[in-house]
Amino acid sequence: MVKDKEFMPKILAFLCNWCSYAGADLAGTSRLKYPPSILPIRVMCSSRIDPLFIIKAYLGGADGVLIAGCHPGDCHYDKGNYYTRRRFALLKKIFEELDMEPDRLMLSWVSASEGPKYARVATEFTEKVRKSGEGSAKNKIFL
Repeated sequence: MVKDKEFMPKILAFLCNWCSYAGADLAGTSRLKYPPSILPIRVMCSSRIDPLFIIKAYLGGADGVLIAGCHPGDCHYDKGNYYTRRRFALLKKIFEELDMEPDRLMLSWVSASEGPKYARVATEFTEKVRKSGEGSAKNKIFL
């Protein structure tokens, strides 16, 4: 008898080197539980994430994309997270217009000392994407 496996989404997480990646590291070293479905990608600043990276990840089979950066006003590079916030708002609108499930994208501000917050955000986002089910096959045609 084959037991049905519960769907575990593949989530790509772009994490700011100075804050969010350190927050994720703190969550791990503190042994906080969060789903193993998240693949972290360290970037120097959340503003360095080209929107095409997100689109390509989604079209390539990621079930969700999480972007996490420093809190506004605390960016290591001064204004990087403000650029991120604007780009993310535009990207959400593009996803809405193209009917590409914008709820599978998330932006969160997580500082280096917020390991519990990172674990909570990762868990809540994974659960949200899991309830949505696998990304539609029509969006997995380019890779």
